Amino acid sequence: MSPKKANLINEDGCQIRMVHLDRVAQARVETIPERELKRLTLLYKALGDPTRLKIAMSLNNGEMCVCDLAALLNISESAVSHQLRRLKDLSLVRNRREGQVLYYSLDDMHVADLIKIGLDHVQE
Repeated sequence: MSPKKANLINEDGCQIRMVHLDRVAQARVETIPERELKRLTLLYKALGDPTRLKIAMSLNNGEMCVCDLAALLNISESAVSHQLRRLKDLSLVRNRREGQVLYYSLDDMHVADLIKIGLDHVQE
């Protein structure tokens, strides 16, 4: 093994093997149920797609219809509808009908907060 690789291993790992049982026990107590973990994973996976994230960020400024989003993102209305369906299934967006127009908005301020916190982090 090269000295550079050995240094990386030493920097990233412990020098000795020791399990801190109190910390492991506390982490187990604070672990969320598997169902919630899966939903949380799906939420981050949905926002991990650039198109869906752009849609969510656009809706952060107010409601928009499919046509508005398609024009903004320069993609087809069909593609926007498909992405909105995924976001709606995860309760990230909601819609309301006004006549023949369906307007979309973020489901609640938690979604806006997730985006803001993530953006604050990457801009540090």
